[in-house]
Amino acid sequence: MKGVRVADFDLILTGGTCATASETFRADIAVRDGKIVALGAELGTADRTIDCKGKLILPGGVDSHCHLDQESDGGPQCADDFETGTRSAIFGGTTTVMPFAMQRDGQTLREVVDAYRGRAEPRAYTDYAFHLILNDPNPAVLGQELPALVEDGITSFKVYMTYEGYKLDDYQMLNVLASARRLGALTMIHAENDDMIRWLSERLLDGGNRDVKYHAVAHARIAEGEATRRAIDLSSLLDTPVLIVHVSDEGATKAIRDAQSAGLKVFGETCPQYLFLTAADLDRQGMEGAKFCCSPPPRDASAQETLWRGLANGTFQVFSSDHSPYRFDETGKLMHGPDAAFTDVANGIPGLELRLPLLFSEGVRKGRIDLQRFVQLTSTEAAKIYGLFPRKGTLAIGADADIAIWDPEKTVAVEWETMIHDDVGYTPYEGREITGWPVTVIRRGEVAVEGGVLKAAAGSGAFLPCERSQAAAPAGELPLETDALRNGGAEIV
Repeated sequence: MKGVRVADFDLILTGGTCATASETFRADIAVRDGKIVALGAELGTADRTIDCKGKLILPGGVDSHCHLDQESDGGPQCADDFETGTRSAIFGGTTTVMPFAMQRDGQTLREVVDAYRGRAEPRAYTDYAFHLILNDPNPAVLGQELPALVEDGITSFKVYMTYEGYKLDDYQMLNVLASARRLGALTMIHAENDDMIRWLSERLLDGGNRDVKYHAVAHARIAEGEATRRAIDLSSLLDTPVLIVHVSDEGATKAIRDAQSAGLKVFGETCPQYLFLTAADLDRQGMEGAKFCCSPPPRDASAQETLWRGLANGTFQVFSSDHSPYRFDETGKLMHGPDAAFTDVANGIPGLELRLPLLFSEGVRKGRIDLQRFVQLTSTEAAKIYGLFPRKGTLAIGADADIAIWDPEKTVAVEWETMIHDDVGYTPYEGREITGWPVTVIRRGEVAVEGGVLKAAAGSGAFLPCERSQAAAPAGELPLETDALRNGGAEIV
């Protein structure tokens, strides 16, 4: 209408301290049509201006390892669907999640992805992409289904070296890694030696050792270390990048660090449960220890310090939640009864909402990592590794306006009943005091959470096709002249 002034921007954030993975700076941020369009001072007018004085302005978190609405073939039920899980995520400052699309018997991979997208579309508050889980890498899957899905933006997949029904042998692993190289995709690996775990579990049960605490004994550190070294060797044979997920122990950490020092394309991830819980938590009264049961299990204070060093020195590129939510009842942790053996307790710990606050409080506030490293670990590197950068994971002109405004002095005591927004019913971090909290969360320019109130609508999150990973090898056939494939100086032809 004539005479009515139209604002320059939809939103301006003023007066805050901005941080990316590379720098900290003072600037106002202007948003239009869901994108960051200007950084600077005195940017103009906006429909809304948020005063961020005394606050930190950080990229929204990217949680690249979580399990939501995961279907079960008669096993424990996932407590969170895409509504409750992403609601929890966005309250914790995470604006993008990357859960797994898990294949069930009789489904094609395309059917799997379509089903997960169908469940996410009407419910998600955050944006979302998917990884695949490959448990049957047959020729049709690797030669037909997988290439088509990579073209459609599903550019990463996870394989298991343990769990009945999911574990792959070394030959299958090599086939998957060769396909990843050919397609320019990235392979994530759950590295634990299944035979070691099975053998130890049988010996423990034969001796009458059924309590939850024996889960940590059966999942021995050496089982994780051996499998990690073997996974690295397999990837080295094919000169194909891999990411070792949810690392818990010194041996696995050292294997990753040594591989990186040797120039191999190996990436590492760890999670809150390995920094803030220990095996002693599994030895709680009755079945309470089941709340802390995950694989690999938490270790001890020495392992925690090793992981903190790995976060600080670059051994780990990614800090994810591995949110794997099971209720403490007959649908989840206690599906096999209140006196179930450790082998029958559902493996998984919730952590989507607290991932960022825990790391900020114990990492940044206590000087273990700086603010730039925090942004790298929780947002930027995941976006780069999984093909979402620079749309996600940074504060830059042209990036999606996914922003978390943090009050670095806000202190909260963790209580599931009053502050956690998932549907699990408990948190393993109950009672812990946290300093530093995302008080306003913006997703693609929309204020989604403000003052503890959810503003966004369910279903307002969007599906994100991923580019080929910036960490992956260039798409193409396996080069048989690589050093790893040389035999006594003669090239394999």
